Amino acid sequence: MRFFNRHILGLLVVMAVVTAVGCKSSTPSAEAPQPTEGTPVATRTPKPDIQEEVVRTPVNEPVQSVEVTEELPDDIELLNQRGYLTDVFFDTDRYDLEPDARESLARNSGWLQEHQSIQILIEGHCDERNTREYNLALGERRASAVRDYLVFLGISPDRIRTISYGEERPFAIGHDESIWKLNRRAHFVITGR
Repeated sequence: MRFFNRHILGLLVVMAVVTAVGCKSSTPSAEAPQPTEGTPVATRTPKPDIQEEVVRTPVNEPVQSVEVTEELPDDIELLNQRGYLTDVFFDTDRYDLEPDARESLARNSGWLQEHQSIQILIEGHCDERNTREYNLALGERRASAVRDYLVFLGISPDRIRTISYGEERPFAIGHDESIWKLNRRAHFVITGR
């Protein structure tokens, strides 16, 4: 986007210069003496040669990619422990993405775009309420919603797998809302580099 904006700005500057030069050359000069009746033509002051500026089409230069300088550990387990990717949380019985979830996914997408070789698994999780079958289906919808949003943000679907664990792998143990809200999530696991 910056590349596009730079070229548009450059084009506008070139157009302004061309317009200014064109306006100057088309207006009569107030400094040039006007011949009077009886003045021989040979003694008139000649107008200076006006040279037109040649405007060339801007050359499209390739955008240099920013090299990632961050060294990632080779160990996949260590990559996951460092928390490069953040989980996304959901409301009860919901799989739609709230604004804070979209912000987290935008940050995750940025990191994944900087590290093109990273492969991920998105786990869909639920709290302990409802049946096992219901929670497995809900967990799958949550993981799929997150995957679809990442693909929308430009991450290749070939880099993403999904799985649902339903209520079977809780992040926290307990039987109230303060615990349940931690278990209603899509969890990211880095699976390859």
